[in-house]
Amino acid sequence: MKLSVIILNYNVRYFLEQCICSVQKALENWEAEIIVIDNDSKDDSCQMVKTLFPNVILIENKENVGFSKANNQAVAVAKGDYVCILNPDTAVSEDTFRQAVEYSQSIKDIGALGVYLMDGTGNFLPESKRNLPTPKVSLMKLTGFAKKYYSNHISETSYGEVEVLVGAFMLLKRSIYKEVGGFDEDYFMYGEDIDLSYKITQAGYKNHYLGTTTVLHYKGESTKKDDAYFERFYGAMQIFYRKHFNKNFLLESSVSAGVALAKKARRFSPNKKIKPIPKLERNYFFTEDIVLLETLSATTATVFQMVSKNMHSLIILKNSLLVFDAEYISYKEIFTLMQQLKGNGNIFRIRPPGCNFIIGSDQSDEKGGVVVF
Repeated sequence: MKLSVIILNYNVRYFLEQCICSVQKALENWEAEIIVIDNDSKDDSCQMVKTLFPNVILIENKENVGFSKANNQAVAVAKGDYVCILNPDTAVSEDTFRQAVEYSQSIKDIGALGVYLMDGTGNFLPESKRNLPTPKVSLMKLTGFAKKYYSNHISETSYGEVEVLVGAFMLLKRSIYKEVGGFDEDYFMYGEDIDLSYKITQAGYKNHYLGTTTVLHYKGESTKKDDAYFERFYGAMQIFYRKHFNKNFLLESSVSAGVALAKKARRFSPNKKIKPIPKLERNYFFTEDIVLLETLSATTATVFQMVSKNMHSLIILKNSLLVFDAEYISYKEIFTLMQQLKGNGNIFRIRPPGCNFIIGSDQSDEKGGVVVF
């Protein structure tokens, strides 16, 4: 078997449904499997998988065992030559796995591969490619200077070697995953992907970034910098430094001081204002399904105008709600349109193929919203 796609879920039923839909489309005519591992969700995620996707392998944990342990559980039963660790709040392009595997096969001594991640507003997520968070780099990030935290020597749409990838999408050979011991289970939240990326490079492999295929990642890297965030980030970095760097009192004291300064700066700085949703002037539905259009309009009490995916390039859309029907338009086309139409007060929603809901997110630090009709 060529590929095992592993999706760890926790209480995001509708995002998971879209994720699986997009993965299935991307795996058509592939010798591949999808493994969903659920960390004791209290919504109906597991029942949804059993009902709608009976061919998906489902592992149901009776407690939340964390990111690392759950993914390790899934890889232990995977059969693919390659494994792809994928967040449930993502949707992949139809060519994502093909491009990723072909690129991986073309690079000698490649370790893990990451791709272009885009948030729900159509903007690139810089955590798609990162540098190794040395103590100095981590301290700078904690105090608001994050430029060196990200790998900017490669452009967003290019490709090449990077040090650290994000766990929302990581593709690598299953044999390499097992060789380096998978995700370190000492981490529960934050740092697991940094640790795995580093272990891969220490084993003699090179991690790479591929910017020619897009994956939508709704939540993105949380920018809610509250005290709990700083404590979790610092805790993860403590584990990382103790495992991979010489224990150093000055090092730990410096990072600890950075956490304290960041907390203090946050308290005395003006509260970050939530970006207001613009006043929408028009609502467009990219579909050919009249019944679906009428149903959505009736459910949301909103008048939608049907639009063709072949909309003239000179037409400027602004302050508009744009709903894309993935039954009619491919995810790859949807992502391209989102990138082209981002800004100008536009917000985006997607109706996954065959689904009775639309889904989207207007900021990269929120989980997003769902309208069921």
